[in-house]
Amino acid sequence: MEGLYKNIHQDIIDRCRQGDSKAQFQLYKLYYKSMFNVTLRIINDETEAEDVMQEAFLKALQKIETYRGEVSFGAWLKKIVVNRSLDVLKKRKVVFEEINERKHDSEDFKMDSKEVDVDKIKNAINQLPDGYRVVLSLYLIEGYDHEEISQILGISNSASRTQYMRAKNKLREYLKEDEVFSYN
Repeated sequence: MEGLYKNIHQDIIDRCRQGDSKAQFQLYKLYYKSMFNVTLRIINDETEAEDVMQEAFLKALQKIETYRGEVSFGAWLKKIVVNRSLDVLKKRKVVFEEINERKHDSEDFKMDSKEVDVDKIKNAINQLPDGYRVVLSLYLIEGYDHEEISQILGISNSASRTQYMRAKNKLREYLKEDEVFSYN
C-alpha cells in the first residue's frame, strides 16, 4: 500500500464500496459543498450545477471500485465533477479560442492596489463568456496548469493560455467599468 494516498475518510470510502447507503450519504455531505462550487464556477447556473453535481456523485459512487488511492478521494471526485460540468458546456457548444499572438502571454493579472470587493469579482467572473470563465476558474481557482487544462478540455496549450489571457483582460475591463459606475 506504499505510495497510495491516505484518506482521512478511508473508512467511509470502504463502506461505500460495500454499498452502505449511510456511508454514501456521509460522503456526499462531506464533499457536496466544495464539488457544487466547482460545478457552479464552470457552469454558472445554480440549478444546472446542482443537477450536474448530483449526476457526478452518482457516477462516482457507481465507479468507486475504480478509485485506487493514488490521489486524494477529493481530487478523484473533483476530476469526475469537472468532466461532467464540461460535458454540459460541450452541449452548449462553448468555443475555446486560439490565437498565435504571444504579446500578452507573460503579462500578469495586475490591478490597482485599491481594495476590491470579492462579490464584485465573483459577479465579474460570472459575466465572462463560458470559455473564458472555465479556463480562468480551472487555472486560478482549481489550480490546474495550462497543460492539464488543455488535456481536460481537448484544446491546445496555447488555446488555454489565450482563453486565460482574454479572460483576465475581460475581467479587468468589467472591474474598471464597475469602478467607473460606482463613482458616478
